[in-house]
Formats: sequence, structure tokens, C-alpha cells
Amino acid sequence: MTEIDLKTLQNGSDIRGFALDTEKQKKNLTEETIKRIANGLTAWWSENTDQPLTETTITIGHDSRLTGPTIKNWLIDVFTRLGMNVIDTQMATTPALFMSTQYDDFNSDIGIMITASHLPMEYNGLKFFTKNGGLEHEDIESILFLAEQEVKVTDAYVSQPTEKDLLSVYAADLVAKIREALNVDEDAKPLSDRKIIVDAGNGAGGFFADKVLKVLGADTTGSQFLNPDGTFPNHEPNPDNKEAMQSISDAVLKNKADLGIIFDTDVDRSAIVDSEGNSINRNNLIGLIGAIILEENPGTTIVTNSPVSDHLIQFVEEMGGKVDRYISGYRNVINRGIDLNKEGIDCALAIETSGHAALRENFFLDDGAYLAAKIVAKEAELAENGKSVTDLIKHLDQPAETEEVRFVITDPDYKELGMDLLESFADWVNNIEGFTLVPDNLEGKRVQLSDPYGRGWLLLRMSLHEPKLVLQIENDQAGTIPAIKDKLKSFFHYEKHLDNSKL
Repeated sequence: MTEIDLKTLQNGSDIRGFALDTEKQKKNLTEETIKRIANGLTAWWSENTDQPLTETTITIGHDSRLTGPTIKNWLIDVFTRLGMNVIDTQMATTPALFMSTQYDDFNSDIGIMITASHLPMEYNGLKFFTKNGGLEHEDIESILFLAEQEVKVTDAYVSQPTEKDLLSVYAADLVAKIREALNVDEDAKPLSDRKIIVDAGNGAGGFFADKVLKVLGADTTGSQFLNPDGTFPNHEPNPDNKEAMQSISDAVLKNKADLGIIFDTDVDRSAIVDSEGNSINRNNLIGLIGAIILEENPGTTIVTNSPVSDHLIQFVEEMGGKVDRYISGYRNVINRGIDLNKEGIDCALAIETSGHAALRENFFLDDGAYLAAKIVAKEAELAENGKSVTDLIKHLDQPAETEEVRFVITDPDYKELGMDLLESFADWVNNIEGFTLVPDNLEGKRVQLSDPYGRGWLLLRMSLHEPKLVLQIENDQAGTIPAIKDKLKSFFHYEKHLDNSKL
């Protein structure tokens, strides 16, 4: 049996670990662990379907990480020895891997994306899809449990992998959908008067500039970091990262572009920059795509996660929509949207503040390229009247100041301690003037702020994957956050298992 505890590789509904040795961490995504996971997946598939492995098609792709091709080859070795039909897409994106289960050219039963999203280069991981969507937390648990079992691999039905270009098929699909949304001919170039640049962060999203925007006629001069490079030499490929957003903002201004689009490494997230260099991510991105979706689906509900802004909620409600504040985690938000529709509540959009955006019309798949395509189509429509998509959120109020503080919990039983701290915090809040606890908040403790602490809110919640408490503060009155933090010190100062130095 392997010395590595495979259960430690679970990251929600994904698998994630170290694929390279570092000074602090020895790699745990070894050939042995990857092959065991591959065997666990095939055992899980056999338990959940009557389809023989020899009649099962599995498509595998990877982003720009240095270790992607090696991990892919380890997977292929297991699957081909079991006689499975393996399609190797080489460079791909997470949304494209799901779409390989929908496209007739691929007709995959299983899609595997090798990625660790925006994490540093030493990380890698696996995301899994079937025709029904991404696997759930419970599925990953089952796969890793089955991966611990001894598996006898036979060479009796060894198959040969085939290579197919998935990104070109996926890009052509996006182009067709944009043209369809604009009701133009199949060879039309509706972006011929727009300058739109792309920042792929040296991940897998560079295709969007050449295979989508240029095909539609856009001028993409000034696009940057399109070439895949797993050392990520320019900036973190993360639309939620300030340095990354500043980089694309600077590029938009330098090249006098109408829009900028930035992707994370595996393109399941994106964000926008307007012609004045303003970042449109987090609440503003929710507002932008929300405005587009509400125009098409009047009165619909938009599912978000708990740190969403009060201003965003008001903005959506003024447009006739509803906001359902749910718990963080992109699978949680997506599943909430799916469940609401099953309950008869119209929900056309599920989107986290981190940028994971899933549209009902697109299989409720968190797809950064589809999100960008949706915004680009609206940009082309509005440009005919001299407007831009950013005009859609000009009435979305902005806070005067925001701040986030992360407290490391130093106790090994951090989950239990963190939950106890949240309850103690709620009791403390009830005795503080200007702090009002929001009832029925599903994740953490949300507090409305009033005089003498300005006008705004704060949220204290457990981090999804780390031993940390996350504090987020938003206020409409400039200069009030220092006073709020000073008041909070009177609670956090006495918590000995909490590193409160950053407060």
C-alpha cells in the first residue's frame, strides 16, 4: 500500500496536491498515487454504470503546468491497459473537458482535466466530468477510497490513445454561439470595430484571442501572456489577484482597448477590464453578467456566495431579480442553482465572488470563456449605439473602502475551534453598539454596521480549505475601517489559538 494518505489529496470536488518537490513540501502526486487514482476512478465508474470499460471513452487534457504531460501519461497507461478508449487533447481547459462529453466529435463518457487552477507551479490536480456534469465531493471520496484497494491490471485488451484538438472545436462552438446570440450570418465579423485584448496569464486561455475574438473580427493587438508557460513568469493567473488585474488594466490603457479579458490557468474563471482600466470582477462582475441574464430572464434568481455586497443585492433587486446568498464553494453555489430550479424557482445564474460563473443555458458549467463570450456578444450589440457593456453597471454603487483579514488558527482541531469562535463572536456582537447580527445567515456571521462605524457590513467565516477565519469588511464611509478593526481587537485579542497579528 502507498505511504501517502490519498484522502489528503481531496480538495472539495477536485483532487489537488504537490507535483514537484519544494524545500518545504515533498511531492505527493507521484506515479504511484496517480495510477492508484486512475484505478479508483475506473472502479467507481464500474460501480455506477453497466458500461464495460472496453466500451468507455475517456478524454484527458491539461493546462500549461510543467507536470501536466507526465501526469497525463501515467493516467493513459492505466486506462489503455484496461482497454478504455482514450482521447488525448493535450492543451485544454476545464470547461472544454466537460464539453467533450457533449460534442458529437468526442462523445466522451468521462473527461479529466489536469489542473490546480491558479495555484503556484509546484501544484497540480485532477477534475472529473461525466455527461451529467462535474463529480461531487462524495464521488471524490469514493474514488480515493477505491484507489486504496489492490487492483490487478491486465494487458489483455491494451488500447492505443488517439490525439484530438479539443480547443479548436470548443472555440468554434463559442464563435457560433456569439453569432447566434447576435443573429448574424455564420461568417459575420460582429466585433470588427472593437479592440479587445486578452491576458491568459501563461495558462491555457490564449486560444480565446486568436480562435474566438480574431475570428469575430476583433483587433486583439496588445494581448499578453498568451503562450502557455507553467512557470507563470509574469503574474499569478488569477482574476481575483490584485497584481494580475493591475497588469491587464495597464495593458488596456496602453493599447487603448475597448475591453480587456483575463482568465485563470484552466479558464473556468474570467474577469473584465473596461476602457478606462477599471477592474470588473467580484461584485461588479456579478452585476454585469447579472444585468445581461436578467434582461433575458426577467425576475430570475441569482445564486451567490456569502461575501456578496449589499450594493449588489440592491442592484439586482432594482432590476427585478432576486439574490440567494448561499455558502461559499463553487460546487455549492452551482448545486444550489440546480436545486432551486428543481424546486420550481427560476434560477438562470450561479456565480461566486471569486469569479466562478455558471449559466443555466450552458449546463450550469463554471466556464470563464463562455462568460467572456456572453459579455463580448453584449458588447457588440451595445456598440452599435455607441455604448459598452460597462454601462450596464453604472448604477451599481461602490463601497468607499473594503478590507480582508485572514486569521490563522494554530490549534490542530481548527475546524471545531473555528466554529466555537464564530458562536462566541456572535454573542460578542450582540453587545456592541453599531454592530447588528444578520439573522439566518448560512455561512459564518454577517454583521450590519451603523453609527459610529459608518454604513456597511462585515462577515466572519471559516475558510473552505485552510485553518483560517476570514474577515471581510465593506463600508460606504471612508476612513471607518480602522475604527472597526480597533473594536474587533477587543474580541480577537483574547483568543490564544488565533494569530491576530494582521488585524
